[in-house]
Amino acid sequence: MSAALDSRHESLSDRQQAIVERAKVGGFVTVEQLSESMNVSSQTIRRDIARLCTLGILRRYHGGASLVSNSRNAHYSTRQATLWDQKVRIAKAAAARIPDGSSLFIDIGTTAEAVARQLLDTKKDLRVLTTSLSVASMMAAGEGFEVTMAGGIVRLADLAVFGEAALESLNRYKVDFSILGISGVDADGTLLDFDTREASLVRVAIANSRTSFLVTDHTKFGRAAMVKVGHLSLVNALFLDRMPDAPYDDMIQQSGVVVHLVE
Repeated sequence: MSAALDSRHESLSDRQQAIVERAKVGGFVTVEQLSESMNVSSQTIRRDIARLCTLGILRRYHGGASLVSNSRNAHYSTRQATLWDQKVRIAKAAAARIPDGSSLFIDIGTTAEAVARQLLDTKKDLRVLTTSLSVASMMAAGEGFEVTMAGGIVRLADLAVFGEAALESLNRYKVDFSILGISGVDADGTLLDFDTREASLVRVAIANSRTSFLVTDHTKFGRAAMVKVGHLSLVNALFLDRMPDAPYDDMIQQSGVVVHLVE
């Protein structure tokens, strides 16, 4: 961290520091959630956010704010723990719509992995293609499951596989469903990621599946990752814990994607 950034953070109150830390983990913070969790008025939170925006730490959006610079994703273990109850509800809803005997691609990421756990417990005779070693090892125990692991380079931080070999692997198959995660969604509906290699895999997965499910929580809306994946309208269904604030709610409706809320 630069000396200038250090000095900016040293001038913050404890509450403002906590707001910044939550934005680092979730990517986007809302006034409503912060007000409730910190037991202060929404006006107080808005003043805090205004100061953080003035200092160049946060960028304001309707109903909340996100980090100005968010070019790297949080550590995998941190993401696993974040909004865990919401991820489980999302996973149950998505898994319930996968029939026994289906073929599917399961993406890397904590919410997609939560869907894999639900499928393992509730389905049989699935044919699974994945770029996640964690998902492959988990699904291998499923009743009548056949698991295909994409080739490629393994990233030790989260046991994800990527690279040209992984792209070639995905292009060999046409599956019934793809279960996809995402790092961020822009106000214009652009799906965003932190890694060009991951973005390429998601695009190929969408192209090679008959139905695509995007499984994510509301905090990804407004999160500023820098690699473009495609548009929300490319997926068939969106599984969310709750509808994000404006302008994202209108954008979702205009995209034509089927929305499943699991509040």
